Amino acid sequence: MARLVMKFGGTSVADLDRIRNVARHVKREVDAGHEVAVVVSAMAGETNKLVALCRGASPLHDAREYDTVVAAGEQVTCGLLAIALQAMGVHARSWLGWQIPIRTDAAHGAARITGIPAEMLLERFAQGQVAVVAGFQGLAPDNRVATLGRGGSDTSAVAIAAAVGADRCDIYTDVDGVYTTDPRIVSNARRLDKIAFEEMLEMASLGAKVLQVRSVELAMLHGVRTFVRSSFDDPDAPQAGPDGQPIGTLICDEDEIVEKQLVTGIAYSKDEAKITMRGVQDKPGVAAAIFGPLADASINVDMIVQNISEDGRTTDITFTVPTADFERAMALIKSLEGAVTMESVSGSSDVAKVSVIGIGMRSHAGVAAKAFEALAARGINIQLITTSEIKISILIDAAYTELAVRTLHSIYELDKT
Repeated sequence: MARLVMKFGGTSVADLDRIRNVARHVKREVDAGHEVAVVVSAMAGETNKLVALCRGASPLHDAREYDTVVAAGEQVTCGLLAIALQAMGVHARSWLGWQIPIRTDAAHGAARITGIPAEMLLERFAQGQVAVVAGFQGLAPDNRVATLGRGGSDTSAVAIAAAVGADRCDIYTDVDGVYTTDPRIVSNARRLDKIAFEEMLEMASLGAKVLQVRSVELAMLHGVRTFVRSSFDDPDAPQAGPDGQPIGTLICDEDEIVEKQLVTGIAYSKDEAKITMRGVQDKPGVAAAIFGPLADASINVDMIVQNISEDGRTTDITFTVPTADFERAMALIKSLEGAVTMESVSGSSDVAKVSVIGIGMRSHAGVAAKAFEALAARGINIQLITTSEIKISILIDAAYTELAVRTLHSIYELDKT
């Protein structure tokens, strides 16, 4: 017998038929003798509708009232799933975030979980009851509902798994695991059996959409083994492959991965814009004068490259920001011209970031050189480069994104078992 947390996203609970299918997945685990908590998102599209209603009521709305409205989507779903489970003879009840309670900080609309008392859930497990929990929501210090930001149900599930000491947190999605890259670009992309927390964190932060970044951070912090699998598989079909292992991808500590690959995956993001400041006076404090105001404006800066002139008097600084913040960042940089001496500022949003990820890089040389040579052979110019122990990220012209992904996937032989 194991203790499991099962999480189902919006496409998995999009209508009553899919909710009944989810109930069958849950019943399968209950019939196997496991203790189960289920975390659900709102039905696909419902949160967007609720957000639009808030904005329609007032563009400058109270964040606390916004949370009251948008949290309603998960409330509907968890109630419907509890009803469906009860109709199948499963002892289940719904739980809203404030009933457990899932305690958060006061940042309404983007709250972070601060603690989850597990006593009531553990008591209900002992009674054989399935807890169906509304994801994405908790209880703020002001005793009002707080939401965790978009994609927050993954975070809810991992946090609950950590609180109750679950053996595993199963994230059911519309894909059957984590792939070496986007199968829509590389048809022979391979599903990974296991991936280390650090690798998954890089994949998620660099463009892979399978899991929300905060949920991976939380899983890594608390050592919550997380399994990505498809909710659209037949619940009554065999849940293991020919090798006897479950069908999906296990995200775990790297110590569980016996054969560590040199490169695990290729991620990409087209949500990138580049800003270049030329002839910036090079003196102490200039970087703080540039990036401090960007941080104050909640503009996330990613890649940064600085080139100092031969005489050491000026420097060129290039950095990237999300495409959605490009115009705002450009306006802010131009407004600094009085405080920061510069010759010119320019930018473009027709760029993409492609990243090579793998814990095997720590012990191997020449990984980056291999990528640069392959891209050069395809005529792909590299504009920026950043690296870490397990990652190489390059910025290129957006038009070459798919070619770059296919090239890198091929040279590292990620299509091979």
